[in-house]
Amino acid sequence: MSPKLPISLITCRIRNVVGGIIDIIFPSRCIICGVFLNDSPSPPFCTTCLSGIHHISSPQCTRCGIPFPDSHGENHLCGECISTEQPFSIARALGKYEGTLLTAIHRFKYGRKISAGTALGRMMAQRTCRSHDFEEFSLIIPVPLHIKRLRERGFNQSVILAREIARAYNIPLNLSSLERKVDTKQQTKLKKTERGQNVRGAFTVTKPGPIEGKKILLIDDVFTTGSTVRECARMLIRNGAKEVAALTVARAIHHNQ
Repeated sequence: MSPKLPISLITCRIRNVVGGIIDIIFPSRCIICGVFLNDSPSPPFCTTCLSGIHHISSPQCTRCGIPFPDSHGENHLCGECISTEQPFSIARALGKYEGTLLTAIHRFKYGRKISAGTALGRMMAQRTCRSHDFEEFSLIIPVPLHIKRLRERGFNQSVILAREIARAYNIPLNLSSLERKVDTKQQTKLKKTERGQNVRGAFTVTKPGPIEGKKILLIDDVFTTGSTVRECARMLIRNGAKEVAALTVARAIHHNQ
């Protein structure tokens, strides 16, 4: 008699079979324009929409990752990172918060298209930033949502993104150490100076043990002014983390801030 398979393995095989059937009945479509995608496995975008992703290249700030208007020159610290000490070691994004990435994030975050978030997370994992060696990190932490916002939305977009990176590199995903204790105003409606004040004291570390001495990769969807990333990193470092780096899907570019 052959040994019984573990429930987890049986479940995995069932999911693979079901996934294959779904792919046959419902071929993959571009998450932006809906055109059928022929390649398998394929990116979540058609060739046209994929060209609408504006990647961030040098020269850029070596700390926060903002690109400089001048296309020539070497990477160096921006004025803000020179004048203000940042609690994170480095922050990078898959691309600029415009075009294809902006539309994809909106459909994921506000349109509740979870498949778009899963695809974006896989892209983050596959397109390894030269500044991020994923294997150097011992823990991945997504920026948490307040419980009230989580109930309203039904999911935390950062968790979905982080889960794909954690799976790809077999890095532990921590969802319990960092908590958002204050239901702050939506950052999108605030000016830069207001954003920093809005999230000040909004996060707390409830379980410092798992983060002590760890190199942590902090995941979020959009880096706008960096207020949320800074506050999260500040709390993690204060509670014993060795280093905190940030990775987001997109980076909003505002050189006049």
